[in-house]
Amino acid sequence: MKLKFIIAVAVGSLLWIGGSIVAKADEGMWMINAIDAALEKKMVERGLELSAGEIYNADAPGSSVADAVVSMAFGCTGSMISDQGLLITNHHCAYSDVHGLSTPEHNYLEEGFWAMRSDEEVNIKDKQVYFLKIVLDVTDEVKKLQADLEAEGKPAGSRRLSHLMEQKYSKQTGLDAWLSSMWRGSKYYLALYEVYSDVRLVAAPPVSSAAFGGDIDNWEWPQHKCDFALYRVYTAPDGSPAGYSKDNVPMKPTRKLSISLDGYKAGDYTMIIGYPGSTNRYCSSFETDFKETLRHPVNNAIRGDQMAIIKGWMDKDPDIRLKYSDYFFSLSNMQECFSGEQECFERFDVVEQKEELEKELMAWIEASPERLEKWGGLLDALKSGYNAIRDVERHQSYYRETMIRGSQLALIMRRAHNPRNTAGTGEKMLEKYASLDLRVERDLLEYAVDVFVKNLDPSYMTDWHKELIDSFSKDGVCDTKALSDALWTSSIFTSEEGIARLGRREVPSEEIVSDSLCRFVMDIKSTDFTEAKEAAEGTPNLLSLNREYTHALYQMRLEKGIVQYPDANSTMRMTYGTVGGFEPRDGVVCDWKTTPSGILEKYKPGDFDFTLNDRQYLLYRAEDWGRWGFGPDGKTMYVNFLTDNDITGGNSGSPVLNSKGELIGLAFDGNKESLASDAWWTEGYNKCVCVDIRFILWTLDRYAGMTRIIDELGL
Repeated sequence: MKLKFIIAVAVGSLLWIGGSIVAKADEGMWMINAIDAALEKKMVERGLELSAGEIYNADAPGSSVADAVVSMAFGCTGSMISDQGLLITNHHCAYSDVHGLSTPEHNYLEEGFWAMRSDEEVNIKDKQVYFLKIVLDVTDEVKKLQADLEAEGKPAGSRRLSHLMEQKYSKQTGLDAWLSSMWRGSKYYLALYEVYSDVRLVAAPPVSSAAFGGDIDNWEWPQHKCDFALYRVYTAPDGSPAGYSKDNVPMKPTRKLSISLDGYKAGDYTMIIGYPGSTNRYCSSFETDFKETLRHPVNNAIRGDQMAIIKGWMDKDPDIRLKYSDYFFSLSNMQECFSGEQECFERFDVVEQKEELEKELMAWIEASPERLEKWGGLLDALKSGYNAIRDVERHQSYYRETMIRGSQLALIMRRAHNPRNTAGTGEKMLEKYASLDLRVERDLLEYAVDVFVKNLDPSYMTDWHKELIDSFSKDGVCDTKALSDALWTSSIFTSEEGIARLGRREVPSEEIVSDSLCRFVMDIKSTDFTEAKEAAEGTPNLLSLNREYTHALYQMRLEKGIVQYPDANSTMRMTYGTVGGFEPRDGVVCDWKTTPSGILEKYKPGDFDFTLNDRQYLLYRAEDWGRWGFGPDGKTMYVNFLTDNDITGGNSGSPVLNSKGELIGLAFDGNKESLASDAWWTEGYNKCVCVDIRFILWTLDRYAGMTRIIDELGL
């Protein structure tokens, strides 16, 4: 496969890309309610044509762009694009919904889901969409409440504070209230949401389009994904939120996004509004090193091996592919993310950069007797704390990745082991079994047992585990294959008769608890590791030390007048940047946009990740972009493009807006080089991968024939 490269040369604080000079991005996921005059001025200098009040204005509902942006239950972001409740987000945000609707007869993941009529739109059970109404600074109120509770000798932790504040404001307003702590309790904000729960799937392209390149292209560039899905939000006839009913009507949102067909070029201003899930940029060098050198290497190696087992079966059998696609998708995304983070921590010397920051922090602390008394021993305590728990963490990781999440069968056993869990046995359990293939689960168990036995310190095992392992050992070496076979063949959880009895609830809890396979998975408790870790940490524990570290860093920057933003925590944020590619990587850089010709270059019949159906192949080859083409001959089409907006998980589906606040695409991925961004922003390398709105519209129109949606959008 040949990829075209262009040379990029850094010029001072600017970047030369493809014949144009592009300003570098500013780091920051800014709170939507905190766009002050200074931030507005910076954005205007970059090209913004809106005022701050046109981006977010709680005093005038429907007047700002943010009114059209929604949270998909704080997992992804979406936006309203029609006055009939049409919502657009990423396909990978809808993946589980599409998977849940799919059957071997109608595999919507591979066929695509297209509701050609409104009565074909499918309600997605338990789907919720959150519309932000206002954000309130309640710092003083929360701190007074905390002090009052402590004075009365009552619990005053974060959960208690959140419960009381949310209960109060929900009762006063009739809205959903969510309290958020910023800078680990330095500030508190309360967001009020209107929640809609009749949400119906309208459109989702096949994975050969939405996820072209599959796991191989994930977190990479160039990409060629049409990663979008459409839902519709319905309301009661009077426009109020309501549960699903056939009498409900399409929502009339207070604001919808305008769609731009004018395109963009390198250097153009971009703005992304969304709900980034979490970052940890106020973490210390010690925590970063802990992840880079211990936690990630163990977890990533195990998950990679588990993926290889599952993929081997998926490639053999289409039925297994359908059953495991959602689970594999989630596992793959997690493994890719954390393995990339580990690589980027090392590549970009994140630990060393944080150590330099901590030198500045320590100098600031030592400059004041009060600060020295409060935080003088903080860095040494953090270093000691993370060193103290390394051994426990290593063994807890081996236990967690094998016995807790090493297979889906382990989840069934955990539910059955708890007699209070009504889903542990009976019909619900049988439904879970129907989504599994026991051949896959057996291979996963065999791998889990092998890793568990060879890596977990026996001191963390029960006497029963040690005796069982010894019985399958010779000269101190356990035959883990024979052990896993014995556990498998003797278990009620793996035989047809046993599963049937569990389904009929004919198995007494004593038999479940004494089942050897269940016992092997369940007899070691997570609390054993937690207690060992707490003992190793001592007092104050790492949670308290990390909180103090954040407070110190926040206070230093505040006193020095350094503008700062809090870590992402699923609250609405705004980030701004520009269209453009990478700084030089080994002297070269990929172009900042991709075209359908790249899809055809990557196309590989028989390879699931790079295959196309006949219609896709013919349409891409024809280059018939119709009304969506651009350029002098109308034969140009962009698929994906890059910006340098600062994003993270939760931003998936976020609208990518131009300088006028018009929709030009959707954010759907980051690049491999950006995967240190949970802890550190790496200027020039953090990129946001976006799908062009025109390619989405072409897919709806020319590929799917959903002219009713095109007409609804007024295009």
